[in-house]
Amino acid sequence: MTAEAAASADEIFGGTKPVEERHRIDEVRLAEWMKANVSGYEGPLTVSQFKGGQSNPSYRLDTPGGAYVLRRKPFGKLLPSAHAVDREYRVITALHKVGYEAPKTYGLCTDDSVIGVMFYIMDCVDGRIMWEPTLPGYAPQQRRAIYEAEINTLAKLHQYDPESVGLGDFGRPGNYFSRQVDRWTKQYRASESKYIEPMERLIEWLPKTVPNQERTSVVHGDYRLDNMIFHPTEQRVAAVLDWELSTLGDPLADFTYFLMTWFMPKEGGRTGLAGLDLKSLGIPTHEEAIEIYCRATGRSSIPDVNWYFSYNLFRLAGITQGIAGRVRDGTAASERAAESGSRAEKLAERSWEFARKAGA
Repeated sequence: MTAEAAASADEIFGGTKPVEERHRIDEVRLAEWMKANVSGYEGPLTVSQFKGGQSNPSYRLDTPGGAYVLRRKPFGKLLPSAHAVDREYRVITALHKVGYEAPKTYGLCTDDSVIGVMFYIMDCVDGRIMWEPTLPGYAPQQRRAIYEAEINTLAKLHQYDPESVGLGDFGRPGNYFSRQVDRWTKQYRASESKYIEPMERLIEWLPKTVPNQERTSVVHGDYRLDNMIFHPTEQRVAAVLDWELSTLGDPLADFTYFLMTWFMPKEGGRTGLAGLDLKSLGIPTHEEAIEIYCRATGRSSIPDVNWYFSYNLFRLAGITQGIAGRVRDGTAASERAAESGSRAEKLAERSWEFARKAGA
């Protein structure tokens, strides 16, 4: 990827912009709430909107003493169980307390009368967000260190005992994949706009073939390069962001979702690594990524990944169909949501290809 393409990805997704009219909030009421509820807050308050994020709108809050981030539910009609910012707040609060790379939180507001919807306030972590898996502009040894940091930070999350960090009831018992397939089937049906044949096949096949779950951990649910902030100068993760899909589940769901980067083609705004010369780039191969993760978590190996890839792409198809539904209903947060929503059919087709490799 050229430097110009990398710059355009950063321009599209990175940084802030003036708050869009449809995302405006009552800044006076917000400042009053922060004065009463956020320790150390002193105005005046300046509000801008982050460009990235298609789900829960996010705002940068600047004050003379420092910066905060506000995450809120979208306004308007929402799918059941989606946009649970209270769950986001709970998981990052718990993980920050035990030293995990999650932002410090300052308060959760469940009173819709303040800005119209539930929201929470967290620290604005200084550092770098990287949008391209090829990491243009970095030397090979830096790329290697960045990927190792990503994998080890995910492994660290999966090593916590949920009970010991106060998250023992953060997910329902039972097989995680069965619950997730059921959840995303319902979400897909709730926002379905046309018949997608591969999706129908997957809805029938996946529940019959779920693998046994060996252990339960906190899972992030959307662990990828652009959902983390790296230290300003060091190749280490300073904060993991966007915990909306987090729950208790099978850690292999998280890891295989992350591993899909190696199998996705170089296309669109956020690219994959398929077909690239990883050795010259300094990026670990997918086999090396598996070795790093297994070493950090004490696993001997990872099972055949084709079922997991099919599941992950099915889940993404359900998510993007939900985005398409929000575009239809006028509640989507991102300017690029319509483009993202149109990907559901392609994702379902690719998911079915992996299902066939897994024996469907």
